[in-house]
Amino acid sequence: QVQLVESGGGLVQAGGSLRLSCAASGRTFSMYDIGWFRQAPGKEREFVATITSGDSRTNYADSVKGRFTISRDNAKNTVYLQMNSLKPEDTAVYYCAARLHSLVTYNYWGQGTQVTVSS
Repeated sequence: QVQLVESGGGLVQAGGSLRLSCAASGRTFSMYDIGWFRQAPGKEREFVATITSGDSRTNYADSVKGRFTISRDNAKNTVYLQMNSLKPEDTAVYYCAARLHSLVTYNYWGQGTQVTVSS
């Protein structure tokens, strides 16, 4: 079992930056791939970025590539999403999720944190 808690959301002007954190409980955090997803009002949830367990390989949605950076600190059981050059279209509730490295489905989700980018 993994419990996830996101933090770091807020209101920022276009062009600004935010860093989201995803804090996880559990002693086996390092065994989990962690993903960030977002959902804007009236839209479906979409993938943002992911980082694997072990070798920390990363993958990004095209819409955030070059602007967002995902990283993890297994000693702190935390994954970060550094978001730079934010745009109004980045406005959404951001969720982190976890899955064991051998699985496809993300089984554990946080409660989300709101990010609002004003123009």
